[in-house]
Amino acid sequence: MATETAVKPLTAFGYVTFDVVGTLIDFEGAIKDGLAEIAAKEGIDVDGEAALSGYREARYEPGAGLFPDDLGRCYSRIAEAFGLPDTEEYRQLMVERVGDAKPFADSAEAMAKLKARYKLIAMTNARRWAFDKYAEKLGNPFWAGFTTDDTGCEKPNPDYFRQVFDYVGKDGGSKDDILHTAQSQYHDIGISRELGMTNAWIQRRHAQKGYGGTIEPKEYTEPDYHFHALIELADAADAAFEG
Repeated sequence: MATETAVKPLTAFGYVTFDVVGTLIDFEGAIKDGLAEIAAKEGIDVDGEAALSGYREARYEPGAGLFPDDLGRCYSRIAEAFGLPDTEEYRQLMVERVGDAKPFADSAEAMAKLKARYKLIAMTNARRWAFDKYAEKLGNPFWAGFTTDDTGCEKPNPDYFRQVFDYVGKDGGSKDDILHTAQSQYHDIGISRELGMTNAWIQRRHAQKGYGGTIEPKEYTEPDYHFHALIELADAADAAFEG
């Protein structure tokens, strides 16, 4: 579904920027699968949603480290809570499982459709090694890609966004030519609004309670566009361009 109060039509943009982890890549599913694999080996039951809450709390501690390398340290917190062995083997298993996380079912198709309409730019809080894997699984649709290794900071830091604005500026565009697309209210939708961007919220967890593995925002930001799946944005863009 899309809101009817969008600032600009979808035909007005030349670029679409994307949060990757959580919007295009199912990192929550990868965390649950990794923990389920460990739990099965140890004969212990683990509530996946509760584990995501534990991950969220550990992830955003000061000095937490960069995603998905931080999964090792975060696993230690989850292991303590659920009685799982905290071993280097299991820490590394979690890093690898999340580094190999799969796209959502609609992501690759939607990105291919959007690539025909816009220049696509990745803006991920993941490290470059993981992003390269994710991009390949998505069909390498990106015109440009920014990671924490490139920017030296994480979203929602405004400096991350400004580096992307500068890059687009060198191509002759501006932030007014960008549609920022993401599932995280905290990392993306709120700050993109503050910076004067048009945004599209992909509410991946619309059928689930809570914020899962993503930090809860202090306040909800009403997006310019609101969809439950990325393919809905791609279809809406096709419809807009085809008139």
